[in-house]
Amino acid sequence: MAVEPQATLDPGEPVIRLEDVTRTYQMGEVLVHALRGVDLDLRRDECTVLLGPSGSGKSTLMNVIGGLDLPTSGSVWFGGTDLTRAAPAVRTRFRREHVGFVFQFYNLLPSLTARENVQLVTDIAAQPMSPEDALALVGLEARLDHFPSQLSGGEQQRVAIARAIAKRPTLLLCDEPTGSLDVATGRQVLAAIVRTQAELATSTVLITHNTAIAALADRVVHLADGRVRSIDVHDTRAEPSDVCW
Repeated sequence: MAVEPQATLDPGEPVIRLEDVTRTYQMGEVLVHALRGVDLDLRRDECTVLLGPSGSGKSTLMNVIGGLDLPTSGSVWFGGTDLTRAAPAVRTRFRREHVGFVFQFYNLLPSLTARENVQLVTDIAAQPMSPEDALALVGLEARLDHFPSQLSGGEQQRVAIARAIAKRPTLLLCDEPTGSLDVATGRQVLAAIVRTQAELATSTVLITHNTAIAALADRVVHLADGRVRSIDVHDTRAEPSDVCW
């Protein structure tokens, strides 16, 4: 079973479809129900915010969407491929070719420049953009040869975004990308994510507990106790410069 490239997805077809997904795990003597029967479609060229308190299942859901974790039951479809029943090599290829991850902590290699950190991805991706183009997309064309220690926190996070998008991912998954940043710097990072989604037509998922950031989304998925409680659809999206927290 092969993972089909993004170009084969029908225009109206969800990029990812979750059907009755559950995720349980053992913590000591306690069985934790992290996800409970989640149904969700993620669409091309759309920004989806997963909103909820700590422990609501946001990060678990992102890990299942990105192929880092398998659900305990249910199905996760990418085009015509059921990732839950695919071979490990197929899921690895899915992550490598189609998913970009951005986390709260930047995870840059301190001994490499911004350009070289991004090149770690472009060297293994199937059809990457150049490190220079990826860094320009997040506004760092003047910082190509700076090391992480020479960059601010917001600049380091934008390098992490450039690294994630350099493979031209179908999915861009961002887990609390502004969690350790001040408001002004967080706005710069959000602007880079919004610009990336517009330029590359990715399906972008942004996890946050911050209700203000939800104004940037096309859809807001409210999670509580491992369940999707409601989904809000926005006719218009706020600008990153208008977000305050």
